Amino acid sequence: MDQANPFETPRTFALHRAEYLLGFAVCTGLIIANFGEIRWPVWIALFLYIDVIGYLPGAIAFKRAGGRPISKAYYVLYNVMHSLITQGVVVGVWCLTIGPEWALLAIPWHLSGDRGLFGNFMKSFALPYEPVRQKGYLRLLDDLRLAHPKPVGHAQDPEPVGHIAPASPHAATAGAALRAADQPVSPAAR
Repeated sequence: MDQANPFETPRTFALHRAEYLLGFAVCTGLIIANFGEIRWPVWIALFLYIDVIGYLPGAIAFKRAGGRPISKAYYVLYNVMHSLITQGVVVGVWCLTIGPEWALLAIPWHLSGDRGLFGNFMKSFALPYEPVRQKGYLRLLDDLRLAHPKPVGHAQDPEPVGHIAPASPHAATAGAALRAADQPVSPAAR
């Protein structure tokens, strides 16, 4: 939402997704307009390689882990392969070495579809690899008096990964005191 609060409420998340839906619509229009000029085997390969390298290994590891944390390497693979920066470099190198072509539309179509249609953005080490409702986020929505998003169903309920436990019981108490200090003061208490 801003630099001090880099999280999204359901409404800002929907607006963020809408921006990518526009990109998806533009790519779809260009694909339709240039349908006959697209080298389809190349388009399919460019579309699939992002998930074959970046998503499937982590999804398989997540399923096999049965709710236990998986290696952060899978998160890095996903984020690198689903990065607009990485894929921009791929498109640039392709254009310089092979030449520009309409099959390259598979890349922005894939990424904008993932984000706009499915709401899949970068993966955080602090969360399970696949979407699982987090109690902390639901409490935040309650604090903001916002409705909860629809639940995402999984066979198991994985624990968040990447959380660092407090160094000592004293550190946990200090953290609780800081959080209490951040609570708004009611007009009656002023």
